[in-house]
Amino acid sequence: MAAKLMRAVRYSGYGGGAAGLEHVEVPIPAPANDEVLLKLEAASLNPVDWKMQKGMLRPLFPRKFPHIPVTNVAGEVVEVGSGVKDFKAGDKVVSILSQFSGGGLAEFAVAKENLTVSRPAEVSAAEGAGLPIAGLTAHQALTRVVGINLDGSGPAKNILITAASGGVGHYAVQIAKLGNTHITATCGARNIDLVKSLGADEVLDYKTPDGAALKSPSGRTFDFVIHCATGIPWSTFEPNLSTNGKLIEITPTASTMLTFALKKLTFSNKQLVPLLLSPKKENLECLVGLVKEGKLKTVIDSKHPLSKAEDAWAKSIDGHATGKIIVEP
Repeated sequence: MAAKLMRAVRYSGYGGGAAGLEHVEVPIPAPANDEVLLKLEAASLNPVDWKMQKGMLRPLFPRKFPHIPVTNVAGEVVEVGSGVKDFKAGDKVVSILSQFSGGGLAEFAVAKENLTVSRPAEVSAAEGAGLPIAGLTAHQALTRVVGINLDGSGPAKNILITAASGGVGHYAVQIAKLGNTHITATCGARNIDLVKSLGADEVLDYKTPDGAALKSPSGRTFDFVIHCATGIPWSTFEPNLSTNGKLIEITPTASTMLTFALKKLTFSNKQLVPLLLSPKKENLECLVGLVKEGKLKTVIDSKHPLSKAEDAWAKSIDGHATGKIIVEP
């Protein structure tokens, strides 16, 4: 019997940007014993998706060509592997697909049970699909590195969030607000009202002199910076950090690691902390719960049908999305 086919979008080599994507029909994958097969309802793009295509993560990712990109998805379970205990056909879920094999730009995808969580009716597919990489990065930075308590208890902390209207940034503002924090945020002029509405106490337009210098309007120094932008040197942050201030870099580069090592070697009180996401099921469950309770929302930049996935791809590469870019099969 011939395998059933599905529509998918893939690329067959490094480079090419949106023009390098091709629309194909491929067999629907079968779940291994610890996997569920999902009929996808939404997928969200993250910068890592196009960075992989560009060859910035070779030789690790992608594992092989052709590659169906995207790992953050929401959908409905249609089949379960023999070892799956917690899900059955018909369940609505949010999943993180394997970074090695991807699969999110398609009508169906297989996901590991241990990186799949239930999605209640109050959380739409698009809202759920936005959460995994961006939401978990913000959650890990704030709960593990900054050490905030989501019930608002604990000592007060002054936090700066750069690129606060982007994917990670817009979640970081909302999660930080649940802790005992004062939030300064930077974003483009058109998003200042949005970022205030998400919970920032003061917002800087990054193109103004004060915004470029990261100067708090109320004269504060920052205990922690969640750095979601790119291209700002340590020397700009340093004078704005409190005595033991920490700069959390969510996209560590080679120069980040060098600064990190130098600060450690010189026993500087001010530190740079590279954040490497370690996705955990219980943290994703926590985020879905916060969305259900109305304490966290996914701001959706735009929605694109799978047939126009290249438009979503180009928009992500452009780097000025407000919130999350969603593709719907």
